[in-house]
Amino acid sequence: MGNPKAFLNIPRQEAGYRPIHERISDFGEVEQTLNSSERKLQASRCMDCGVPFCHWACPLGNRPPEFQDALSNGKWREAYEILTRTNDFPEFTGRVCPALCEKSCVLKLSIDSPVTIREDEAAIIEAAFREGYITAKQYKRNGLKVAVIGSGPAGLAAANQLNRRGYQVTVFEKDEYIGGLLRFGIPNFKLHKPVIDRRLKIMEDEGICFKTNSTIDLEHLPEGFDAYAICTGTPEARNLNIPGRELRGIHFAMEILAQQNRVLAGQTFSDEERITAKNKKVLVIGGGDTGSDCIGTANRQGAISVCQIEIMPKPPVGHNPATPWPQWPVVLKTSSSHEEGCTGRWSLTSNRFLGTEDGRVCGVEVEEVEWIPAADGGRPQMRPTGKKEIIEADLVLLAMGFLKPQLPELPQNAVVAGDAATGPSLVVKCIAAGRRAAAEIDAMLQKGSH
Repeated sequence: MGNPKAFLNIPRQEAGYRPIHERISDFGEVEQTLNSSERKLQASRCMDCGVPFCHWACPLGNRPPEFQDALSNGKWREAYEILTRTNDFPEFTGRVCPALCEKSCVLKLSIDSPVTIREDEAAIIEAAFREGYITAKQYKRNGLKVAVIGSGPAGLAAANQLNRRGYQVTVFEKDEYIGGLLRFGIPNFKLHKPVIDRRLKIMEDEGICFKTNSTIDLEHLPEGFDAYAICTGTPEARNLNIPGRELRGIHFAMEILAQQNRVLAGQTFSDEERITAKNKKVLVIGGGDTGSDCIGTANRQGAISVCQIEIMPKPPVGHNPATPWPQWPVVLKTSSSHEEGCTGRWSLTSNRFLGTEDGRVCGVEVEEVEWIPAADGGRPQMRPTGKKEIIEADLVLLAMGFLKPQLPELPQNAVVAGDAATGPSLVVKCIAAGRRAAAEIDAMLQKGSH
């Protein structure tokens, strides 16, 4: 390490977000960046602790101490090479990963001030693009073909790894653009879509074939391929089947998020098709990241007010003894979208939607609940308290997660990866799953060829 004691006198410095009054008027990325000098200082805070819990916590097995050391010494190309040995798309994870590595950093434990691993990762890959380190490469072909069904993070990672191993890869995507969750599920203010297009251009130049508007029946996989990677994600959102669900103005989160991304890509929708929060009181049901994305989108569309409710109790602030270091801490999380304007409430269940005479939603009857710990330490039981109230809402967005898909029986030469295999998860875990699927397919086909 250049300065093994840097963490003692250099404080953690985050790049932070653009000012609220500025960023809510557009869909540009909210996160800022540090200059190269400041970024090197932040990388120097890595204390080379000996047992890298950051590496342990990362689903990809990234090696932060190694690329932080190279970065702190100004060796940007070396840092890039170390980072991309384990991560196909640092430009995605550097923007949207919750940074499990940082929560497991020893400096998180000792002074609650971990190394800025995620931001450093994003800085490294952006420098690599800027300086021309990243160029399309050509790989020797082995004569075998693999179809990848789905172009989200798992599918793209599987395609990238298989292509590098010499397979002729074709990626099938049911929608009109490549990217899956990255394209349609994540708002532009978190992941600017030219970032995806930049990577896709390289992958195409390296020989990967992308086919959009291609819905594949998993019971009748396309012929002519030696193996298949099934990376279809979790397309079915969890519904809220309570009285009044048929009222207009109640939408799944992905409906508004995907449509807004399509609008920003230049598509147009009629007034009847358009889902917008403009001049509306918005209620988001569900307290996760998707709900947070709905809040940021609603505020940018011009909502009068935004309220988010969650059925689970409010998490502890700062520290939760139930999830000690180096585990992921289950604590209250405030996102950039929450900062932009939102009322958050917890321990509320929804009983029924209320509507106007013309069939539009105008409110939701909610009821406070309490959670009773199970005697055997298992799942706590929810108990309604009888305390009911009406929350006014002209637009209701359901952000309660997604259901693990039920897949048909697949042939032996098909490998399922990502959310399609596990249910809804993180982008970083899907990339890791795509890499594993590629390795599994490679081992299977190479064994069969001998």
